[in-house]
Amino acid sequence: MCGITGFWNPSRTNERELRFSLDRMLDVLDHRGPDERGSRFFQERGLAMGHTRLSIIGLACGHQPIETDDGDYAVTVNGELYDYKRIRTALACEDYKCDGKSDSAITLPLYLKHDLAMVDHLRGEFAVVLYDDRKERLILIRDRFGVKPLYYAVKDNGIVWGSEVKSILQHPDIEPRLCPKAAVHQMMQVMVPGSTAFEGVDALLPGHMLVVQRNGDSLEVQTKRWWDFEFPESHDENADPEPFVQGVQDRLIDAVAARLEADVSVGCYLSGGIDSCSIIGLATTLQQSPVKAFTIAFDSDEYDESNIAKRMAERTGAEQELLRLTEKELYGPAFERATWHAERTFYNTLAVAKWHMSRRVRACNYKAVITGEGSDELFGGYPFFKRDWLGRDDEGGIFAGAILAEEDLQHSAWQDLCGFTPSWIQPWMLVLKRFEPILSSSLTDLLREYDPVGEVANAIDPAQVRGRHRLDVSQYTWSKTMLEGQILTWGGDRMDMANSMEARPAFLDHHVAEYATTIPPNIRIRNGVEKWVLREAMVNVLPRELYERKKFAFMAPPAHTDPVKRAAVQEMIDHWLTPSRVDSVGFFQHDKLMQFIDDAWKETDGTIARRNDIVMNHVLQLHMLHGQYVEGLPLPAVD
Repeated sequence: MCGITGFWNPSRTNERELRFSLDRMLDVLDHRGPDERGSRFFQERGLAMGHTRLSIIGLACGHQPIETDDGDYAVTVNGELYDYKRIRTALACEDYKCDGKSDSAITLPLYLKHDLAMVDHLRGEFAVVLYDDRKERLILIRDRFGVKPLYYAVKDNGIVWGSEVKSILQHPDIEPRLCPKAAVHQMMQVMVPGSTAFEGVDALLPGHMLVVQRNGDSLEVQTKRWWDFEFPESHDENADPEPFVQGVQDRLIDAVAARLEADVSVGCYLSGGIDSCSIIGLATTLQQSPVKAFTIAFDSDEYDESNIAKRMAERTGAEQELLRLTEKELYGPAFERATWHAERTFYNTLAVAKWHMSRRVRACNYKAVITGEGSDELFGGYPFFKRDWLGRDDEGGIFAGAILAEEDLQHSAWQDLCGFTPSWIQPWMLVLKRFEPILSSSLTDLLREYDPVGEVANAIDPAQVRGRHRLDVSQYTWSKTMLEGQILTWGGDRMDMANSMEARPAFLDHHVAEYATTIPPNIRIRNGVEKWVLREAMVNVLPRELYERKKFAFMAPPAHTDPVKRAAVQEMIDHWLTPSRVDSVGFFQHDKLMQFIDDAWKETDGTIARRNDIVMNHVLQLHMLHGQYVEGLPLPAVD
């Protein structure tokens, strides 16, 4: 796990300029790799590659960038590549040399053997930037689900890239400026795939590569998809479920075993859910020594599941580290710091909780944990998946206002694409409506011509949803948007790596994922029970109460649930939403915004109150992002 960054501008070949720019870009990625820093310059080409390292595999032999002996090829890697020992041995048998014994060392010989098809041989969570000087070709690669981030900005005179947007914004050719369209998308929580909060900076899509070819004095840029989360056009609805139960079990055991591979201790995140409990149960069996489990506890019974996590830890003999969080930890300086790391807004302070948890993990001298992200996406775990296939079965409870809409909505673009409007996007359509009365005139004018809900639909490949089962469509569209743009960014990598800690989501191993798409819907969700096939695969691992338990919302308690939290949010509002700053950012009308907040604190309907909390979080963070990245305000210290 590391940070990678760099740039290529054929017209700029001054060595001092190259070094000065790259150093600034690396400085803001220190948190991703505090153990070592490396750089490689192709001065005559105007190309610079940088790397900050968090050493987990090959502690003494993993320096990057990695080069060939002749210096014609160089690569930087962020993430983990599993099966590297087997691949390294196979390459050696064919006389392809790996420079060092780290997992990243397999990338260059794989490229020399397979060219761009090297990606098919990579297993894990990774972002790779490789330069081929013989062909004057630069290749940016992102893993299949987008577990590891990779961003880029293409200018008339070159390209800049980085593991985080903040490194790109340090380049002298890039002006930090919030994008109004992206601001609207952040308000509704759903980004257009491939976009960021900043003008001119894009995210490389999961399962894609960006190929940059020099042609004279210019660079030609082409994007290629090399993998997708693809469902079949039909399923055997009469299939025997038992082979699928065994298939899931076998592949998940293998995925967890692969992610226990490290030259440092590997722990597990443990909530009270089926996913993380399955992971720790398998890790306990696979690992000789007791597993270290890290659990978040909230000061609200309605949102806290740490009691079940505690029982799972006791059942497996795990050593549990329990982190209790209150309003003191979830708001104020930690909220601001989490926003800076996220580089976009988030609807719930779970992101802040994850920031605190990764800090605790490092304080316990752990650098890596295995997590349960991706299980819901593969096995139909979220309530909106079940709603799309089987219809409404309840009023949503604490899901209502946050991830379930209380009314059925339709949108023409989604109707055309899917034949229905997925339930997962409907609550965010309602959140956007809550924003409309407080928007500035410029954003109001923008929304007369720009349809943010339709733009998200337009980013989905129609060939991957048409003719598919409704459950497949719902899972696919969520995975191409919210999995990457929310769960794996501000809910995952960005908060983990903020404190130099690597998360390894075993469910998103592509062997598990590709198999999951073949499981018929009535085996993924059986007799109304979500993730049935996973429950059966883990029946001997999970406690009975968890095996029988419905999906629980892993969210932090919203501010409206507690007057102390409300006061903490109001303190941030008083600081960040001054008339001058609101006017400077230009997204809202200050008077109407203040009236909205006053009314929000008086709201008694729980669904509307949750939605109001979401609005306030996004408003605050848009102004924080402007202050942090455009104005250059310093980050506060966190106790």
